[in-house]
Amino acid sequence: TITIKSLDHLVITAGDLRATIDFYTTVLGMEHVAFGTDLHAVHFGDQKFNIHDAATDVSPKAGKIVPGSDDFCLNLCLISETPVSQVIQHLQDCGVGIEQGPVTRSGAAGTLESVCFRDPDGNLVEVSNVAG
Repeated sequence: TITIKSLDHLVITAGDLRATIDFYTTVLGMEHVAFGTDLHAVHFGDQKFNIHDAATDVSPKAGKIVPGSDDFCLNLCLISETPVSQVIQHLQDCGVGIEQGPVTRSGAAGTLESVCFRDPDGNLVEVSNVAG
């Protein structure tokens, strides 16, 4: 049997590389890192999102690459130490439309308080706090 410990990275395909990097660094406070030959990622904690420009051929890659469809899932949930109420205010200050929230959801670590919104490519992003 295999025991999975944690997520290292996932890949987002960006229609506009700069807009996607700006969104994840400005709105979500992640750190942009360039590496290799014209490769990009945003880091947070011990994880990262590699960001592939849809106009650039990167291998290996998912079978059907289109902006707004990352390599792993379409709904990304991030756990934040910042209270969801402050996340919502920050999103509003950044001009990011809120799709849903605050709402209560069931997460891997228990009950979550969440807010959902979209990145520039239409990927659904959920930022949550683990409840009590």
